[in-house]
Amino acid sequence: MNQNVNQIPFVDTYGKLPPLWNRRVAFFANLLALFYGNEAQTEALRIEVGEIDSYSARLIPIMNLLFHDSHNLLVLERDPDISLCNYLKNDLGLSLPHLEVLPHQQYVEIGRQISNAQDLKPASWIDQIKKHNINWIDGYVTDETITGIAFHSGCQTIASTEASRDGNNKFKLHQFLIEAGLPAFETMLAESPLDIQNCAQELFRRGYRSAVVRAQIGASGIGMMRLKDLSNLETLPEIPSYFFFEGACLVQGWLEPGVKEIVKIRSPSTQLFLNDSTVYAYDMTEQILSNESIHQGNISPPPYMNDWPGLREETMRQAEQVGCWLHQTGYRGTASIDWLAIEYAGRKELEVIVCEINARVTGATYPSLVARHFLPNGAWLLRNLRLRIPITTEELLNLFDQPGHLFYPDRKAGIIPLNLNFGSDNRVHKGQFLCLAETPDACQKYLELAEKDLPVQWDSDRD
Repeated sequence: MNQNVNQIPFVDTYGKLPPLWNRRVAFFANLLALFYGNEAQTEALRIEVGEIDSYSARLIPIMNLLFHDSHNLLVLERDPDISLCNYLKNDLGLSLPHLEVLPHQQYVEIGRQISNAQDLKPASWIDQIKKHNINWIDGYVTDETITGIAFHSGCQTIASTEASRDGNNKFKLHQFLIEAGLPAFETMLAESPLDIQNCAQELFRRGYRSAVVRAQIGASGIGMMRLKDLSNLETLPEIPSYFFFEGACLVQGWLEPGVKEIVKIRSPSTQLFLNDSTVYAYDMTEQILSNESIHQGNISPPPYMNDWPGLREETMRQAEQVGCWLHQTGYRGTASIDWLAIEYAGRKELEVIVCEINARVTGATYPSLVARHFLPNGAWLLRNLRLRIPITTEELLNLFDQPGHLFYPDRKAGIIPLNLNFGSDNRVHKGQFLCLAETPDACQKYLELAEKDLPVQWDSDRD
């Protein structure tokens, strides 16, 4: 355990799960509230990602792992899939939380009632909070609605609204990196869309071919837009006004091979857990990203870690400072630090820069907790895959099970359909598939083998 200058202990668990919450919680899977009331940005997320309300079910397998209590309540944005729940509970032996459903529009209406100081209308999830003597309320983010629900229920929130918002704010993180003397991207600020061209011109002058515009709050590529050709300002895309909901946007030089003697870019990510007294770093992954740096999956551990002996030490050195900054915002819970690890021509060590912090349950939290639960010393691979032919859950589970690819607790390798996303036809269109094995290579080969054998074709997709 290290004691930093701010007296917040930082613990590197070297891949072991930290001591997680010993609390009974009602967790609202308010995925469509990620942007703190920026409904234009929420609509962009809904359009780009697709089947977005079924992403909330990713919390089902991990809720009672993250909060050690069998009476937790998970409030989803749409009905859970019974067949997948039966596999998680009966075949994998996972303890599942009590489940309720609260669609996003009803969640927005509750927020309106709270802001108007009205009493909340009777609802089954309110009855469940009272029935199970729940004391804590949490969500993907803690917005004013979550805080209001906690107040009306006589409960506490895990983090305050301000802490949740600050912890996810890219501008505040950038300010901290500069003040702490940590590596940071070359950044300009655009107060409005009218400033974008001047920022692009300046970054081009500094040697960048392209740049990225980042809103202060963003997720899953929403609130991030690449300016691909800084040499031709006429081709720059229009930046939507919702990017400026939180204030000025960051305009940053895009690092890529061929720019500033860069040979290769890698994208590791460190998984964090923050309780009231300690910051834990418990898993290291490589992010699987699209050409536009949009998250499509993770693999743990990063296959190249042993090739760069100083990389892990440098990420942990910076993670201690950044994790303790996050703790000082008041945020508590799971989080991830996403990095760029940059290989330059003629240099023996990688440069490591914090790309962003996601202060919430992230796309890597689910696979990491489930994988470490079943194979504490193994490897895992999570892919977000879209099926070209939609099928039912029962058909999908059978297709994995018959050739022996479906994971069971008595096996050392296999695939877990961690969550499934449904279209309007109630068939599986997309899913998050977790492959467990002893090594990253075995995970990759196992997934490729399953893809070849199954009569279902799939494509990688954004998270």
